[in-house]
Amino acid sequence: MTIKGYDVSAFQDANFPTKGTSFAFIKGTEGRSYVNPKQKEQTAHARAADLVVGFYHFLHSGHIKEQAAHFAEGSASIEYDLLVVDWESNSDGTSATCAEKDSFIAEVKRLRGSNHKIGLYCNRDFWRHRDTTGNAGDFLWIAEYGVAAGKPNIQSDWMFHQYTDRPLDTNVGNFASKAELVAFAGGINGVQN
Repeated sequence: MTIKGYDVSAFQDANFPTKGTSFAFIKGTEGRSYVNPKQKEQTAHARAADLVVGFYHFLHSGHIKEQAAHFAEGSASIEYDLLVVDWESNSDGTSATCAEKDSFIAEVKRLRGSNHKIGLYCNRDFWRHRDTTGNAGDFLWIAEYGVAAGKPNIQSDWMFHQYTDRPLDTNVGNFASKAELVAFAGGINGVQN
């Protein structure tokens, strides 16, 4: 059995659907300066629905320590929220290297890792063809559309699978229940499990 959740950014309304969901990932930051202007409202909405909350940072190449600090300071995370590096191509077709992805994960772990699980989001192509280390931090969130929910075409262990973007970026978590996800995160909404 798997649980369902959404991920949202400034492109989505702050009042995204929560019925039947267990978690929500919210875009926190990007690069060294961007902060999602809807982040606080989206976070409040997710917390009011008692969802496990995660935040992601869209990684650019270069200035990795500065980006990690921007994420640590610019996301609305509290203890036990999941933190994720979003590793994919930018609008100009460039992307951070595998070494930069690994450095970002390590730096966020140093800055915020004591009460946060730090993970990696990427698509199947990045995971299978650009990743050379297999480093996903504490968990892998894999994007692959066109396959059944919970059936990404990879051999690696994964915890979240984004399988469609209709009506929103929809994901399943590889957990038997929301309680199992809360136990993995260590707590929910700042309260230790």
